Amino acid sequence: MMRAMTSTPETSARTFTTIGVVGLGTMGAGIAEVFARHGFTVVGVEQSDEGLERGRQHLANSTDRAVRREKLSEAEQAELLGRITFTTSLADLADADFVIEAVVESLATKKAIFTELDSIVSGEAILATNTSSLSVTEISTANSSPGRVVGVHFFNPAPVQNLVEIVRTVVTEPAVLDDVQGLVAQLGKSPVVCGDKAGFIANTLLFGYLNHAASMFEGRYASREDIDAAMRFGCGYPMGPLALLDLIGLDTAYEILETMYRQGRDRLHAPTPVLKQMVMAGLLGRKTGRGFYTYEGPDSPVVVDDDKTPSADEQPQLRHEIRQVGVVGTGTMASGIVEVFAKAGYDVRYVGRSADKVAGVTATITKSFDKQIQRGKATEEAKAEVLGRVSGSTSLDDLASVDLVVEAIAEDLAIKTTLFENLDEICKQGAILATTTSSLPIIAMAKVTSRPQDVVGMHFFNPATVMKLVEVVSTVATSEDVTETTRALCAKVGKVAVSCGDRAGFIVNALLFPYLNDAVKMLEAHYATADDIDLAMKQGCALPMGPFELLDVVGNDVSLAIQRELYLEFREPGFAPAPLLEHLVTAGYLGRKTKRGFRDYSQR
Repeated sequence: MMRAMTSTPETSARTFTTIGVVGLGTMGAGIAEVFARHGFTVVGVEQSDEGLERGRQHLANSTDRAVRREKLSEAEQAELLGRITFTTSLADLADADFVIEAVVESLATKKAIFTELDSIVSGEAILATNTSSLSVTEISTANSSPGRVVGVHFFNPAPVQNLVEIVRTVVTEPAVLDDVQGLVAQLGKSPVVCGDKAGFIANTLLFGYLNHAASMFEGRYASREDIDAAMRFGCGYPMGPLALLDLIGLDTAYEILETMYRQGRDRLHAPTPVLKQMVMAGLLGRKTGRGFYTYEGPDSPVVVDDDKTPSADEQPQLRHEIRQVGVVGTGTMASGIVEVFAKAGYDVRYVGRSADKVAGVTATITKSFDKQIQRGKATEEAKAEVLGRVSGSTSLDDLASVDLVVEAIAEDLAIKTTLFENLDEICKQGAILATTTSSLPIIAMAKVTSRPQDVVGMHFFNPATVMKLVEVVSTVATSEDVTETTRALCAKVGKVAVSCGDRAGFIVNALLFPYLNDAVKMLEAHYATADDIDLAMKQGCALPMGPFELLDVVGNDVSLAIQRELYLEFREPGFAPAPLLEHLVTAGYLGRKTKRGFRDYSQR
């Protein structure tokens, strides 16, 4: 199951020459362009002459852009447009071998079209719907031959986006599925096959994540800017979730979530109340000029300041003087943090359990610099200067004079609390005590000290020298001066700081791991293959890695531990770790580090 890949015929067994496209809005016109560009004769249908004119304009604008970008010559543009016939009559689809509808997301409208097509096209013609959320099975019942009906979900804009979700119903004929896969491959697209449930692959996984982000904002756990920055800089996502909701349209997002919830009854897909409130208020995102953010005007991508925008006067300041930094730990994360602070001009004292481990940090930083020097990104002088600011020790007592200490040791609460008891006794009054924990309660470390107001989370991402994000986590006891100083310090060392409260997962892991867990459940249900799910999320949502690629990199044991923490914290049934993830960890299939996880890496 884990390694299976859906077969994708390179050529279709059935011959397709004439393609019908019903609906010439932005999506339908884009689909017509894709087929015409690949040599097919296309018949485009709209319900009125005005609709046809809009469709022609969509095609003209899109192909004009392609000509300007030298993706298409003027002769090729003329040839492409010459392959498309425009009509207001479905009867003109009589000779079509394949018809795809791309009309409004109304079940009644779509079923009426499929009923009418029944008496027009030949018995061999395949009928497809481009729906993104409605039941393909229910649409197919409007046709006397539901076995020839399939979902073919293009992503917007169709000429640019490569992903196409092919949705099979329980009665879709295998030959139809194979032929449609072949047809989509002829278009240079990447087909993925999935079953018929609301959201299919990409929207099911994407909108659960977006809904969770909206809920996080609604609960005032973090600001809109920090939620979006966390996912951009912590996960490498092209857009933050709230900005993406504004781009999609909050009304569209609400309808998709509502459809998914009605069909699956998964509470995580129940639209968070703020979405309904914003939709009712007409705050639909970019298209209305206001959503989670405010824009220059309707349909503008330019964000402008509003009453929620942090003012320049509110930029965090160093309320505590930070001259010397301490780091406890000698692992990969600790070594990276030492290098980050030393490069920023701070004197750094780090403490390890043995002389060998202490020497290892200097060796790691030296190797890091040597690689940078080889690439022309650093000099020997800079290396010497940074190493001159770094000193190692095996004694915690050597941290007595530091202004800030960052612990980066094992994720074990008992070990960390013992360390904080020691740091409380050793470090001078006013020193900030920070932890890099990614999942443990920071208040548990703060309460064993006599200075809980000076304890804060400073969650760097791995590798610390490369990743820009730091989650600054305040407990109920952390003073505002300490939080502000920590944020300002992050900026001084070249990091992007986001603020949040002390609860499991903080921002990034709380949004990321339920999405990964949902992907495992999808695989476990045999809804789609790991390869198709990964492809759908990379090409359909522009994510840097698919969920199973990422799980195998992170480590399934690490992922399971985080998911368990989230489940224990929130008691949300949907956060319960997927049984398949538990089984893989039990079997020792932890991912790349053991050469086997969701995929087998032994031969790679």
